[in-house]
Amino acid sequence: MLLVLWDIDGTLVDAVGHGARAFEDAYEAVLGEPFRGSVPFAGHTDRQIARAMLDGSTEHLPRLLEELVPALEARRELIRAEGRPHEGAAAALAALAAEDGLVQSLLTGNVETNAALKVSAFGLERGLDLEVGGYGSDPHEARSDLVQIARSRARNKYGEPVDVVLVGDTPLDVGAAREAGVRVVAIADASYGVDELTDAGADAVLPDLRDTEALVAAVTRR
Repeated sequence: MLLVLWDIDGTLVDAVGHGARAFEDAYEAVLGEPFRGSVPFAGHTDRQIARAMLDGSTEHLPRLLEELVPALEARRELIRAEGRPHEGAAAALAALAAEDGLVQSLLTGNVETNAALKVSAFGLERGLDLEVGGYGSDPHEARSDLVQIARSRARNKYGEPVDVVLVGDTPLDVGAAREAGVRVVAIADASYGVDELTDAGADAVLPDLRDTEALVAAVTRR
């Protein structure tokens, strides 16, 4: 069985900053004051982002992650109205869903509830088995650990050996795949181009998701 694990932000959807603003809303709900700092988001898990916002402290970490769920839920309609799925995302998911012996899920830094919200806002949850993904709410911060969590969930559910392919858009996605010992197909975007993702060690790099045939070929190694 081939398990295809999709990153969300920057790969499948553009939530136009509402994920970051949900973090700010959650921080203010927990700490009682606005967040005035700056932390990296791309390629990081929600747990890593929350810890950075708290200057490494774990005192308020569980509650901040908990408040992140209603904070993003409050922005669901804004995400749907202002955000967008990346061009070709729906067609790519549909094409892979038609492949025999292939299961698709998510490998994302988002906590599980928020991951489901982001893909369902644009109807992209069809064809995804969200039960076998790896999420920022899992008890590990490293994305490479999330790969192994997803693989174990898929093996337990489907009862057969699982090969994994990661699809993401940052060098951190590529690095997670390399550390986990799985293949990775990288999708270039405004932040990271084809050359950067190739240099990071991706097995294949596509300029976007618009060429469905090329995406399927890269994932299935045809």
